[in-house]
Amino acid sequence: MAQIADIIKYEGDNSTFIWKHPCEDFNSMTQLIVHESQEAIFFMNGEALDLFGAGRHTLETQNIPKLGKLINKTIGGDTPFHCEVYFINKTVQMAVKWGTDSKVRFLDPNLGIPLEIGACGEMNLAVADSRKLLLKLVGTMHGIAWGENGVGFTKSIQNAFRPLISTAVKAHLSNAIKSNNIDILEIDESLEKLSEIMRQSIIGGFEEYGLTIPQFYITNIALPENDPNFKRMKELHTISFQTRIIQAEALVKSAQADAEAEVTAARRKVEMERQLTETEVAKREAERDLIRAQADAQATKMAGLAEAEIMAAKGYNQKDVLQTEVQKAYAEGLGNMTISGGGGVAGDMIGLGVGMAAAGVVAPQMSEIFKGFSPTTSTETPAPEAKCAKCGATLPKNAKFCLECGEKVAPAVPADMIVCPECGNTVAKGKFCPECGHKFITVCPKCGKDVVPGAKFCLECGEKL
Repeated sequence: MAQIADIIKYEGDNSTFIWKHPCEDFNSMTQLIVHESQEAIFFMNGEALDLFGAGRHTLETQNIPKLGKLINKTIGGDTPFHCEVYFINKTVQMAVKWGTDSKVRFLDPNLGIPLEIGACGEMNLAVADSRKLLLKLVGTMHGIAWGENGVGFTKSIQNAFRPLISTAVKAHLSNAIKSNNIDILEIDESLEKLSEIMRQSIIGGFEEYGLTIPQFYITNIALPENDPNFKRMKELHTISFQTRIIQAEALVKSAQADAEAEVTAARRKVEMERQLTETEVAKREAERDLIRAQADAQATKMAGLAEAEIMAAKGYNQKDVLQTEVQKAYAEGLGNMTISGGGGVAGDMIGLGVGMAAAGVVAPQMSEIFKGFSPTTSTETPAPEAKCAKCGATLPKNAKFCLECGEKVAPAVPADMIVCPECGNTVAKGKFCPECGHKFITVCPKCGKDVVPGAKFCLECGEKL
């Protein structure tokens, strides 16, 4: 007679995925203990009933609805019944080893050299669907583990899934290397990427049986070190690597030369800008000096014009000042003359004039007057008496106003001189006044030609002016 169990719990090792409890006869008050990392499934009459999670469970009809219906139909509540309990280990099985059963053929895409490579590694495996794994893979066995060391196990997951892993790796490894442009001689740098590609290629086959692969690792790609083709490939790879180094060094030198050229050009540009700036500064200084000179000249001209206007407003001009100076010098000369001596009064006057002209006391005009005289010449042309234009009275010499009627006396104008109508100064005849710049030339209204000042007829067309 089979032993009736009062407590049911997991008694397998951690490498086991599914473990069947050896006792098969239970009563309705049996205690079921399920750990946090486990699940438990009850079978009765070959049918999978309820699934229990972590905790302590009393096997009674309230906790096992499906089992309770079967028990109530056949036996009493306290009568022992026959069923099976499977424990499923939900922990992740770490470092589960795998490997290809034969070499993988690989054709190098760059050189067209055929090679044979192998692959092996480890993976982490866990149960994703307990019921699916139990029904599809375990069946009526006592359990299943990754290896073949389970007690009473007829097969292992490793043996069951070895063809799936080997086929998937052979089918996808070469293509993954080519599609990702991985150099077979530098393949260790890409093991992480290849591992994820392989995991995606085989995970579907495991999920079909209720298993999942959280991580899949390719730890080694076995290369044919003794293959002559592989040795030749390594030599070509070395030559190519050296060529790339030479090209890289040349590129670096070229970049350095370009950088130095750019720096030199930048410095030259800065120097040119500096020189241009200095030139601009000098140019602007010269312009400012010119402007200041023009302003000074304009100020001087304006001061002269203002002085001329003041003199004109006072009724005299520079010639009057000169005449006054001459009269003053003449008077002083008369005061210093002596009655005795050769030549008489006229000689003393001439001597006085010549001395004044030589000394530069009087203006150049006075000097010109006395140039025609000599100490031995006493001939003088008496100046005609001046008459007032209004009353006809005789005017004293150099008088500016008539003593009889007070009329202002117009100064006598020599033949080669002219009175400027703009500033009132007596100046030499010309086209413009040297004092104020007034234009003297008259334009003929008929022919448009310039007419000499004072002319009554145009010399070109005879038009009366």
